[in-house]
Amino acid sequence: MAARSAPSCHLRLEWVYGYRGHQCRNNLYYTAAKEIVYFVAGVGVVYSPREHRQKFYRGHSDDIISLALHPERVLVATGQVGKEPYICVWDSYTVQTISVLKDVHTHGIACLAFDLDGQRLVSVGLDSKNAVCVWDWKRGKLLSMAPGHTDRIFDISWDLYQPNKLVSCGVKHIKFWSLCGNALTPKRGVFGKTGDLQTILCLACARDELTYSGALNGDIYVWKGINLIRTIQGAHTAGIFSMNACEEGFATGGRDGCIRLWDLTFKPITVIDLRETDQGYKGLSVRSVCWRGDHILVGTQDSEIFEIVVHERKKPFLIMQGHCEGELWALAIHPTKPLAVTGSDDRSVRIWSLVDHALIARCNMEEPIRCAAVNVDGIHLALGMKDGSFTVLRVRDMTEVVHIKDRKEAIHELKYSPDGTYLAVGCNDSSVDIYGVAQRYKKMGECVGSLSFITHLDWSSDSRYLQTNDGNGKRLFYRMPGGKEVTNKEETKGVHWASWTCVSGLEVNGIWPKYSDINDINSVDGNYIGQVLVTADDYGIVKLFRYPCLRKGAKFRKYIGHSAHVTNVRWSHDHQWVISIGGADHAVFQWRFIPERKLKDALHIAPQESLADSNSDESDSDLSDVPELDSEIEQETQLTYRRQVYKEDLPQLKEQYKEKQKSGTSKRRERAPGNSIRLHFVHGYRGYDCRSNLFYTQIGEIVYHVAAVGVIYNRQQNTQRFYLGHDDDILCLAIHPLKDYVATGQVGRDPSVHIWDTETIKPLSILKGYHQYGVCAVDFSADGKRLASVGIDESHTVVLWDWKKGEKLSIARGSKDKIFVVKMNPYVPDKLITAGIKHMKFWRRAGGGLVGRKGYIGTLGKNETMMCAVYGWTEEMAFTGTSTGDVCIWRDIFLVKTVKAHDGPVFSMHALEKGFVTGGKDGVVALWDDSFERCLKTYAIKRAALAPGSKGLLLEDNPSIRAISLGHGHILVGTKNGEILEVDKSGPITLLVQGHMEGEVWGLATHPYLPICATVSDDKTLRIWDLSPSHCMLAVRKLKKGGRCCCFSPDGKALAVGLCDGSFLMANADTLEDLVSFHHRKDIISDIRFSPGSGKYLAVASHDSFVDIYNVMSSKRVGICKGATSYITHIDWDIRGKLLQVNTGAKEQLFFEAPRGKRQTIPRMEVEKIGWASWTSVLGLCCEGIWPVIGEVSDVTASCLTHDKMVLATGDDLGFVKLFRYPAKGKCGKFKRYVAHSTQVTNVRWTCDDSMLVTLGGADMSLMVWTNEMEGSREKRPCDSEESDTGSEEDGGYDSDVTRENEISYTIRALSTNIRPMFGIKPHLQQKEPSIDERPPVSRAPPQPEKLQTNNVGKKKRPIEDLMLELVFGYRGRDCRNNVHYLNDGDDIIYHTASIGILHNVATGTQSFYQEHNDDILCLTVNQHPKFINIVATGQVGDSADMSPTAPSVHIWDAVNKQTLAILRCYHSKGVCSVSFSATGKLLLSVGLDPEHTVTIWRWQEGARIASKAGHNQRIFVAEFRPDSDSQFVSVGVKHVKFWTLAGRALLSKKGLLSSLEDARMQTMLAVAFGANNLTFTGTISGDVCVWKDHILCRVVARAHNGPVFAMYTTLRDGLIVTGGKERPSKEGGAVKLWDQELRRCRAFRLETGQVTDCVRSVCRGRGKILVGTRNAEIIEVGEKNAACNILVNGHVDGPIWGLATHPSRDFFLSAAEDGTVRLWDIADKKMLNKVNLGHAARTVCYSPEGDMVAIGMKNGEFIILLVSSLKIWGKKRDRRCAIHDIRFSPDCRFLAVGSSENSVDFYDLSLGPTLNRTSYCKDIPSFVIQMDFSADSRYLQVSTGCYKRHVYEVPSGRHLTDQAAIDRITWATWTSILGSEVMGIWSRHAEKADVTCACVSHSGISLVTGDDFGMVKLFDFPCPEKFFVCLEVCTHTSLKDVDAGKTEKTALRNQNYRRGRSQVVLI
Repeated sequence: MAARSAPSCHLRLEWVYGYRGHQCRNNLYYTAAKEIVYFVAGVGVVYSPREHRQKFYRGHSDDIISLALHPERVLVATGQVGKEPYICVWDSYTVQTISVLKDVHTHGIACLAFDLDGQRLVSVGLDSKNAVCVWDWKRGKLLSMAPGHTDRIFDISWDLYQPNKLVSCGVKHIKFWSLCGNALTPKRGVFGKTGDLQTILCLACARDELTYSGALNGDIYVWKGINLIRTIQGAHTAGIFSMNACEEGFATGGRDGCIRLWDLTFKPITVIDLRETDQGYKGLSVRSVCWRGDHILVGTQDSEIFEIVVHERKKPFLIMQGHCEGELWALAIHPTKPLAVTGSDDRSVRIWSLVDHALIARCNMEEPIRCAAVNVDGIHLALGMKDGSFTVLRVRDMTEVVHIKDRKEAIHELKYSPDGTYLAVGCNDSSVDIYGVAQRYKKMGECVGSLSFITHLDWSSDSRYLQTNDGNGKRLFYRMPGGKEVTNKEETKGVHWASWTCVSGLEVNGIWPKYSDINDINSVDGNYIGQVLVTADDYGIVKLFRYPCLRKGAKFRKYIGHSAHVTNVRWSHDHQWVISIGGADHAVFQWRFIPERKLKDALHIAPQESLADSNSDESDSDLSDVPELDSEIEQETQLTYRRQVYKEDLPQLKEQYKEKQKSGTSKRRERAPGNSIRLHFVHGYRGYDCRSNLFYTQIGEIVYHVAAVGVIYNRQQNTQRFYLGHDDDILCLAIHPLKDYVATGQVGRDPSVHIWDTETIKPLSILKGYHQYGVCAVDFSADGKRLASVGIDESHTVVLWDWKKGEKLSIARGSKDKIFVVKMNPYVPDKLITAGIKHMKFWRRAGGGLVGRKGYIGTLGKNETMMCAVYGWTEEMAFTGTSTGDVCIWRDIFLVKTVKAHDGPVFSMHALEKGFVTGGKDGVVALWDDSFERCLKTYAIKRAALAPGSKGLLLEDNPSIRAISLGHGHILVGTKNGEILEVDKSGPITLLVQGHMEGEVWGLATHPYLPICATVSDDKTLRIWDLSPSHCMLAVRKLKKGGRCCCFSPDGKALAVGLCDGSFLMANADTLEDLVSFHHRKDIISDIRFSPGSGKYLAVASHDSFVDIYNVMSSKRVGICKGATSYITHIDWDIRGKLLQVNTGAKEQLFFEAPRGKRQTIPRMEVEKIGWASWTSVLGLCCEGIWPVIGEVSDVTASCLTHDKMVLATGDDLGFVKLFRYPAKGKCGKFKRYVAHSTQVTNVRWTCDDSMLVTLGGADMSLMVWTNEMEGSREKRPCDSEESDTGSEEDGGYDSDVTRENEISYTIRALSTNIRPMFGIKPHLQQKEPSIDERPPVSRAPPQPEKLQTNNVGKKKRPIEDLMLELVFGYRGRDCRNNVHYLNDGDDIIYHTASIGILHNVATGTQSFYQEHNDDILCLTVNQHPKFINIVATGQVGDSADMSPTAPSVHIWDAVNKQTLAILRCYHSKGVCSVSFSATGKLLLSVGLDPEHTVTIWRWQEGARIASKAGHNQRIFVAEFRPDSDSQFVSVGVKHVKFWTLAGRALLSKKGLLSSLEDARMQTMLAVAFGANNLTFTGTISGDVCVWKDHILCRVVARAHNGPVFAMYTTLRDGLIVTGGKERPSKEGGAVKLWDQELRRCRAFRLETGQVTDCVRSVCRGRGKILVGTRNAEIIEVGEKNAACNILVNGHVDGPIWGLATHPSRDFFLSAAEDGTVRLWDIADKKMLNKVNLGHAARTVCYSPEGDMVAIGMKNGEFIILLVSSLKIWGKKRDRRCAIHDIRFSPDCRFLAVGSSENSVDFYDLSLGPTLNRTSYCKDIPSFVIQMDFSADSRYLQVSTGCYKRHVYEVPSGRHLTDQAAIDRITWATWTSILGSEVMGIWSRHAEKADVTCACVSHSGISLVTGDDFGMVKLFDFPCPEKFFVCLEVCTHTSLKDVDAGKTEKTALRNQNYRRGRSQVVLI
């Protein structure tokens, strides 16, 4: 039996030889204490060179691959590999964990870096996106995350001189990151011409935005900002792996083995070539450098650590060395000295001194080494090689004795015989050779019994036998030296083996888990003296077993540290140490063996703590040395709380089923009934599987839980109040130290913990997201700020919360077995304990993780199951109750004493001021003194002690006690039987509440005329309950069997009960004594019914599929109803007592005639005409509607019709009680739904007068009593039901604007496509044709003429250097709302268009811009809180929500200085359509355009996402916080209004209830405003405004506007409300109205815009003014007093703007758009001067050279010429059917050229007057025309076309000019072409996605501005014939149509140094 328990000795890690130099960089540093920190395998090492001592950090569970040092140089962060890798931050002094960061990265953590003040940590993952994460590491909280790069990242660093900036580098890239809010935004470094694009391996940041980086080719690249400014070539001759910055400068180390030191400006100081030093060797490669003062630390690829003192640079000091490349397999121990020998694939053999902890000899061999052995005398060392040879060396000088190669495959094991005469050599070709040592290793014999490779050998002590193990797990024996196999078992029985290193054999059976692959244990070594065995396996674990260990699955202690497989393990010669070696980690670990007697002292010194518990872990053997589990505990551990269907999944399921049923009938469904029910009283308490879930509140009420209800019971008034926020079983309950708040945890797929107030019964916070299946224990901290919870997932996760914020603080895996209790330390908020099945753990918080230590039991007791726990009077003391009735007393983690307290388990304990109270299965309550020395008093729970005022009867004496609590002079006790008792200190016991015991409850009957009901349950009791105010159990009777149904006789005197065994009985209803009983059936009796009237017959239905009819008077069976194919579920009689209606499990509805039981067929339509005495059927036409959409997964189990036949109540499998209007015809009727039961509702019954509904929960064993509230009678109380689940079918109304907004799809600039349907090869990809005369550079020919006619009248040409945005005309009103606001007391207005936010000064018209968005802005809001003055939030479109820079985001910025305060990257894919600040201004609400229309709340200053939830399945238009709240907001959208509450991190929503207002229907809601007393106003699509009180509709303001109400604004200072709608101006009505606070009176304002209908999209009210934004892109200010309108901003309305023309001599320009208008704009006055409505979409516009005429080209092929002076039409013509793309006057004003999409250019002679006859046209144009330019002499026209070709034509003949030389000599009057060799440079590398669309050369002829599909405006020098020319970028638009000195915005950019002629560039 000894082998069954773990050995009581112990190993302690003493030394690790090695350093990880391969595949890691920058992992070696000096700490502040001048110690050296590095890592090897899975261990962090702190080495003190002064004391030659190592400390170990062992918190990792796999290879560490990255390390960073905190700026204060005490704390260290390390990152590991693995499936769920984590980061540990630990203290290098104490080697204790400070923080754990987890649950974000996958695969591994490649790099880490702390910021300047050490508050934040950045990490890079090894996943496919190389995610970059920024952490607040102290809180364990992720601040920001973004995809890093598509390829590996090698280094990352914070810029220590600029806040919030980082740099990362890696394969062929370097990125410069800025962190703002939660957004990490990268900019790629531009290599340009300065250096080659190549892999960057390391970097360091310096002052002045300089970054130094080391490249793969040995150069150092110097960056300024994001640009490469210079390279330091040849800094190293090969890749630079490490760069370290310190006060003096920088140190770099490279693959060339050199260290270079540089000063702070990166000038070289010195070079140290390590290859040339004493210790150097060829191929030395530096992986890590650290420079501190005059010391330099160097780590190499070959696992060495050097320390160099700068002035003795030739003599580096070797601090550490280890094996390097390949695997390490060979290990041998010297037989007489403390030496270990290792050999590896790096071909070296090394000898280590175990005393001095140093390498004392090293020798390099020719071949990789796989095994080693030392002869008994310690002279010879044999090495087995990978190539099949072996070599023997002399130990003292490592000289070769012999080298023999007899085999071809690797030698895996060799051993000398104990007498030193033979050497056995085991090979991978499955043979063992025996060599004679004295005979110069001559071969003496061969063993060939194995069929697989040889893994282990052992000699017998007398050297006569050899045992082998092979790869198949076979163990064979051979006689020596000949090698004959021994097959007779008797012969080997008594053999004593000299060593035991074999893994198979009887003595080591126990090392194998019960079910295991045979070769995952690599090595074993037995210590005969200490009777222990050490093993090494593939999982990096070293284990200690007892020896011998005979039975599989023995107990062990386990030790982690090695990361990959441990290949070999051996005891040292004197058994002081264990040496283990790691295969892939090349590390040699030396463990000190601590025998039992020394263990106690050792443990008190330093109990090792780690995240993966490494002291001792149970193995999985059957625990035969542990007493049997108590039956109750066993039952409890076997409970599973899994559900087939979780309530959370219902919405998705419904959607899926609805999709399937789309084709079904769309018959209008019945309305839900007018009645509703309210939960009134619950009989029951959950004690059978919960403990300590019963407490007194502050005011002496009692709080507990049953089913899905939190109950507050007032014992004086015998009333209950309910918390109904849960939707499934509550499993645990804890009370806040102040006794006013309660936390309850429930079952669920993603189960939640609710914290709620016992006074208001409102949820304060809901915590979810980290548990699975359920939460089984919760506890508050002593200060009440934190909460701990435990889940019932596989690993019983423990989570620590800051519950008010709803934030998870820390998380850890608890235990494999069930945890019953969690308790927070009342003195130290960071500590807690968990206790459960053979589990006691002491935890402390470490950042985002928890570090746990197992309780140390020692010799005092066994590892028992703990059922309850409390803390004592100091932080060290803890007390736990065990399953055997003991109380364990703990100090720190040590068990100091046990006290016997109860017979059977101690289920509950409670700490008092001066002692403890405990309760156990024995039904005794015991009071103890404060040290558990003596028991002061016991109370036995007995029927005899029951006080007269009890509300019920005690079922049995000494019920098992599950909960105990004290207060108000009483002891409160909860029992397993569902009773709650109050024990007075003096002894009497009062029973307060009770319910059924464990087992399902099915049987329910209400009395025919009294307010009582009967229930019968599987707990074998029949109970009678009083439903009147006394709410108690009146009588109880025990039955022999469980019962399933019951029924009162019509006179109420008899009670029939059907039992589970097929029998039934009739009892006297008053005394419950038997009258008569029958047993005719074998299976369950499922329903039982007396016939109406006199009750002559009794129908008894069974699961045998029969209904028996008995005559009550004669007590005989008179009929049997046959014909059902399945078990019977429900039966009902008709009024006459002649007909039975029967439901079966096969969903059959059958009819039988009484009393004989003859089957009748009744047509479906006739059924409801029959008068039924009762209706409990769930089948048939009358109740078709009660079956839910998801009927396939949820059964309706019960129904009951009121006596007035109006309302049908149903119960179903999911625990819902529903009310339907009767008859419920048509599928999926509407209903009211109530949640209180958790699992299926087994029965529902109305009382005799319909005043109450009684419902039974099957598995929750609760009886719930609901009061029926008639329509009209109930006071307006927010009802706790949820209306019908499926959305209303009525349409929500129609309006073209709303429909268009709902269906609009936003294009995302990052995914831009061409705006024109271009085809062909792009210019920068075309082969250049050689020019006809490529003239030599020096030429006699006349100089080339100017490319462009310029107007530089005797002035020097100066290029335009920059463009600044100065003016924007336009406002986005067509599909956005509430996006115009006043700022600065109405002096400025703020709005948005395209991707810019605009601050517009009302008085001067000047504008300033916020230009940080990279795509269209869709929403804007202003923070109203005085603390955040002028703070604006804007949301933009984007693509997928992957947190990359193109993801949708919200920017929060200061409107005055345009500083970005935060960028919030959202998880809303597609875009953000609404934003709103909360009352305090600290929270921000955003709504997405994703399919779920997610609603998210942010703490924007921190960039933290607090809560997020799917909003609605259809578009949400607006969501706004209540102006007085930080937790309540309202969202409105398509057929939806929802009222939301933020509770912690959870969002709770209630749908708006249409209440009983006549024909109120759910319309599409468009806008929202707020009033006092929780009033909410929503504007609808029909023009009504709905008024809501809480979430119930209380009034409708009909036709507040004639059309949709698009905008509403609540004025905070006086509460007045402005509404804006869509309506035609009329005398009394207007599109803007100002209302009083309750929307009763209003005043209308007309907008004098001259439109047929005004459509208002945004309203805002300031001082006496109302600001209005319209659909027509106008922003208008309306005076409140005089109603005067002042138009502040104008813009084009719809469609792209394509046409743009500037006046030849004045600062005017024209724009023409597809909205059918041409508008004239004045740049100087910043306003629109005029607009002309053309009636058709316009595409292009042009001034004549004199500026007196304007030509306009239309989309329908027509063109018009206007006179500028009168705006009269001078002439118009339509010769084409397709759009005119460009129109041009010739410079001499004679010709007009018209280019169209019909591949044509027409010429018109203007000198012939307005008849406009076409004179000619250009032939052979290959595609549609884009742009045209005339030559200065009007003789030529250049045309650029849609196939990327430019053609030149003669004017007016239209002949194609092909002579390139002639073309090169033309001087052009203007240049707007995007094609031609002169502008080749404007095409960028990225033009494959999108095109350059327009261009224009300045009048000086030397600058060119272009616009492209990405919305970029770029400035080039002209001409720019080289490809990929450098330009200046300005980004404003979302796509550009035309640039000239079409979307809905116009922008004027002013250049700074050139103000003549065309001084503005105008763009669209």
